[in-house]
Amino acid sequence: MASLTIDLPDEAATKRFGEDLALALKPGDCVALSGALGAGKSTLARALIRAVADDPGLDVPSPTFTLVQSYETRFPIAHFDFYRLGEPDEIAELGLDEALNGGVALIEWPEKAEEALPRERIDIRFGEAGAGRRLTVSGDDGVVARIRRTLLVRNFLQRFARGDAERRYLLGDASPRAYERIRPVAGPDLVLMNAPRLPKGPILRDGKPYTELAHIAEDVRPFVAIDAFLRSRGLTAPEIVACDLDEGLVLLEDFGREGVLDGNGRPIAERYAVAIDALAHLHAAAPPGPLPLPDGERHVIPPFDRTAMGIEVELLLEWYVPWKTGAPIADAERQEFETLWSDLIDLAQAAEQNVLLRDVHSPNLFWLPQHRGEARIGLIDFQDAMIGPTAYDVASLVQDARVTVEPELAENLVNRYVAARGAQSRDFDSHAFRAALAIMEAERSTKILGLFVRLKLRDGKDGYLRHIPRIERYLAAALDHDVLRPLREFYRRVGILPDES
Repeated sequence: MASLTIDLPDEAATKRFGEDLALALKPGDCVALSGALGAGKSTLARALIRAVADDPGLDVPSPTFTLVQSYETRFPIAHFDFYRLGEPDEIAELGLDEALNGGVALIEWPEKAEEALPRERIDIRFGEAGAGRRLTVSGDDGVVARIRRTLLVRNFLQRFARGDAERRYLLGDASPRAYERIRPVAGPDLVLMNAPRLPKGPILRDGKPYTELAHIAEDVRPFVAIDAFLRSRGLTAPEIVACDLDEGLVLLEDFGREGVLDGNGRPIAERYAVAIDALAHLHAAAPPGPLPLPDGERHVIPPFDRTAMGIEVELLLEWYVPWKTGAPIADAERQEFETLWSDLIDLAQAAEQNVLLRDVHSPNLFWLPQHRGEARIGLIDFQDAMIGPTAYDVASLVQDARVTVEPELAENLVNRYVAARGAQSRDFDSHAFRAALAIMEAERSTKILGLFVRLKLRDGKDGYLRHIPRIERYLAAALDHDVLRPLREFYRRVGILPDES
């Protein structure tokens, strides 16, 4: 059990803490608010609910007489008030268990039913501190660590004159990294990247965890370095307003809400074309050397080497194959898989090498019509950039993991890229590029199938499974290339792809 103390000098500070707490909670959390009448429990709860709803005018009445009020927000919230509770047994009728199944419960006057509450909860006790309030927050170590982290973000904003800004959840991703929209009292909206240092994880081989083997960025330094590099090349990466490299906090320009998809979630061909132009522009110049950082250190962009590619494709064997076929792959077949991919990796390593942004797909692309040329595409989420086959970035765009790119559009984009690169240099080998593209499409799809199943089975993130059929279709299309014929036959034989017969 861990605890922390928070001093709130006035009502505005209580509301700010409600906003901050909203960003620390996750479904399943039970928050017990204890204190005297008028201590500020309802003020905090109201601010929290409005922050999760992103609606400052949301009507949040006190549940004193109804005992519970429910809200369908980013995650469901049930606001309980047990002040008029008759017997603790009545809690079952109020639906506390149901509220915690996929949602959050806020409970005022929890002492009225102490025995009936979950043992694992967040206790917040309101006391006096001069003219203000002193809160004592207690819970298990992980919960309190989340709350400490959200308070760290508020302190970061205060250091850069944005301590009174509104904070709203923007998005999360497959990593511990999360993003917030920051709305200062004055000035444009900003985006906060909240990226605590990645844990090392279990050792897999050669004394290294997965993050080191796959060259995954463990902190924000690579992002900050690559951001400056892209801007120096005339591409549009967000301006960095402030950063704390040690704590993993970066305050960024907000690109807004206009992306590269239409209202039905389909690719806008013109915008994907500008994105392919941006890649051609990036890949035309020589790779950079070590990149400077604000603290005087330098970031060396890691290689997308044999080890990284190998550990990625193995995700298919570890997660997707047992999920798909109902049984682990046999040792002999694993060895065949490794041999096939070893040969393909040799071919990929012989292809043109340059900076890869790694995830050039719809969630990471913004449309900025105020700019010109390839600068009209805003780029984010490039902290895992590597030096490797340029075809990989093209593969990530034309086989967008979250949006179906139809074959005709994909071919048009590849042709556009090839034409641009050919115009930039007579040394560009279009035939070799197309072979490398097929290999990188197969590598990426192989990795993503394993990754998305892992996110479901290990991390409980169900939403990724809906993309599996799309990735399977992409993989089948990539395997049509002659260079991948042996891999295609193997994937069909072991049940990864359906047999043609």
